[in-house]
Amino acid sequence: MSTSGPATRVFDVDAVRGFALFGIFAVNVTFMASGYPGNLVTDPDFVSGLDDAVRTLSSVFVDMKFYVLFSFLFGYSFTLQMAAASRAGAAFAPRMLRRIGGLFLLGALHTVLLYGGDVLTTYAVACLALLLLRRVTDRTAIRIAVALYALVLLSLVAGALFVDRSAFLPSEAEALANGEAATRALLGGWEANIGEHLAGLPLLVLQAVTLQGPTALGLFLLGMVAGRREWLARITGREPVLRRIQWIGFPLGLLGSIVYAVSGGNGNSLGVAASVATAPLLAAAYVATLLRIMHHPRTAVVRSALAPAGRMSLTNYLGQSVAGLIAFTGIGFGLAGTFSPLALFAFVLAVFAVQLVASAWWLRRYRYGPAEWALRWLTNARRPAFRNPPADQPRREEVRPLQVEPGSARSAK
Repeated sequence: MSTSGPATRVFDVDAVRGFALFGIFAVNVTFMASGYPGNLVTDPDFVSGLDDAVRTLSSVFVDMKFYVLFSFLFGYSFTLQMAAASRAGAAFAPRMLRRIGGLFLLGALHTVLLYGGDVLTTYAVACLALLLLRRVTDRTAIRIAVALYALVLLSLVAGALFVDRSAFLPSEAEALANGEAATRALLGGWEANIGEHLAGLPLLVLQAVTLQGPTALGLFLLGMVAGRREWLARITGREPVLRRIQWIGFPLGLLGSIVYAVSGGNGNSLGVAASVATAPLLAAAYVATLLRIMHHPRTAVVRSALAPAGRMSLTNYLGQSVAGLIAFTGIGFGLAGTFSPLALFAFVLAVFAVQLVASAWWLRRYRYGPAEWALRWLTNARRPAFRNPPADQPRREEVRPLQVEPGSARSAK
């Protein structure tokens, strides 16, 4: 294979990851900016028609779609990590176990200090299972993935039909009071915010066990199959399959999203089941559309803009949480509860625009993002070079190992 092939493939994957990074932040920020969404109620200060419209559009087009995409890319990159270990003549399992340990530690610190909806710990545990299943055939991997997804959907439907959720969930008045109290906690200092994060751990673990862990592993396996077959290795943007994915993914995916939105979102298990079932289709349609855009001569700049942010996805994911902490909590500017849904979306656009520019600037000078560099050091048990070589020196060809795929526990409810 020519040298241009792998470079193009990695560039495409980085750009898709950068696109997903934006969607993840658009979901996460709603929980960073207010205590009401985490309690499944609407902030009573923002109930205008415009506010409801923005929330509905987010439910239809954003919620739960980008976690799916990140999980798939995680599995795809897992095969790249295996190939890198083979080329280096290194045992793969010890390298991946060190990486998993690093992910879990980062996720634990992130959960406690920055944002209570972290998913890195869930990814780390699911990756242990992926490591054990790495030698299964493609057919077996697909069967396990389908079985995991079916199990999650059956549990959601059974819960909606046979479990009285009112016995476990607070009344609307109680939920509103809890949302107000959670917002006040955000406006506090480190002690109040860490206490709120720790208080949410039982729910975080429950979600990881019942929903996020199984779906993540299923998507990891599908991504692993795609990586083995190098589905993203020779994309030109003109493949007929991309148009077929759009024709199937958009109608079915949007139908499930609309059912999710009109049924009450995360407050309705059947609505969540509809979204879980169709989110992969809509996410696939998004990717097919993005690949066609990135490979069109007139819009190829989109790929150049997104790829650096995707290459530094772990650093940028953590940076988004830092931005939320500074903007909304009492540790920073204390703006929790003051942003309408539309203003919050504008905040996401502004922060992500800064990340696009900063990522491109950083990677012109350094080989990796700071968090990626540290995790690579741990993975390979050897300190990697950090700065790029001078322009007059040839840069040693490297194949980047598995990039961390951030996500949100709350984005996949």
